[in-house]
Amino acid sequence: MSQDERFAFLAEWYDPNAALLRQYQFLFYPKDRSVEMFDMKNHCTFLRRTKYDDIKLQNLFVGNRLNVFSRQLHLIDYGDQYTASKLGSSKEKTLAIIKPDATDKMGTIIQLIYDAGLTVTKAKMTALSRKETMDFYAEHQSKSFFNNLVQFLSSGPVVAMEILGDEAVTAWRRLLGPTDSSVARNEAPDSVRANFGTDGTKNAGHGSDSLASAARELEFFFPSTGRGPSNTAKYTDCTCCLIKPHAIAEGLTGKIFNAISDAGFKISALQMFNVDRANAEEFYEIYKGVVAEYTEIARHLRPQTLRAVFGKNKVQNAVHCTDLPDDGILEVQYFFRILDG
Repeated sequence: MSQDERFAFLAEWYDPNAALLRQYQFLFYPKDRSVEMFDMKNHCTFLRRTKYDDIKLQNLFVGNRLNVFSRQLHLIDYGDQYTASKLGSSKEKTLAIIKPDATDKMGTIIQLIYDAGLTVTKAKMTALSRKETMDFYAEHQSKSFFNNLVQFLSSGPVVAMEILGDEAVTAWRRLLGPTDSSVARNEAPDSVRANFGTDGTKNAGHGSDSLASAARELEFFFPSTGRGPSNTAKYTDCTCCLIKPHAIAEGLTGKIFNAISDAGFKISALQMFNVDRANAEEFYEIYKGVVAEYTEIARHLRPQTLRAVFGKNKVQNAVHCTDLPDDGILEVQYFFRILDG
């Protein structure tokens, strides 16, 4: 890596004060992890080259959203051919499903995804109806295992994810292991199916078998228009936990899920959101004037808490958790009913 290597993107930022969508050239210098921005319309420097440790190379792909000094930037295109060839040539998206028999192991499975150098860019827990499952597996309708497959996948919640990475289709299927879990235990003992699957149907996960299948299956769960399958939020006996952007970018999602499960909680709904500044301000309106919780204090008083283990400071404190019992359902409704509406 040369001292002057840089990656360029075309980025958009919605300016709420002016109600304008502004475009910038966004530059990232991996050697010292610094960023620079140029205003495309006014042909001037918007942000001089500044060190910014919260961005990693794996965060840089078209379609991603980055928080840079409290501005949410949407990367809409590569800024030059060099960046496209270095960062875009082998990047693929694929669909991963954690099946009903393995949702209680989703923290471990998601951590395996990140450990393999892949990134979860969309996620949603959903309970598919029989019809939805039949539509999803329509290509297997004539197969002998079709009815058992449909019955199993619609038997409980699943977690659908869009995974991005180098040759993601092949990488995720390799991580899954052979379709039959007993075969996987012999041929790929460290795979997801070997560790969490039972047989050829109850085999813990699904992965698209080609880029064409991935595009079709991702559109099923995460349609470009409309909502797709509904989330699993119940809005009773619940509280809200938000994993903050820095913790997701650092690949801590799976570990946080495991910590929540180990504490005896059940994750009853899950979804990944890109929250704009207006929504963030609306959500945090009730917290104005409330004394901030400091991660440093958490480390001393509650060394095993999520913020003590995964947080960095009072803002980047890994998670937001509902403070008052009466607000739990309201906060869950805000994300799973209003933002997903």
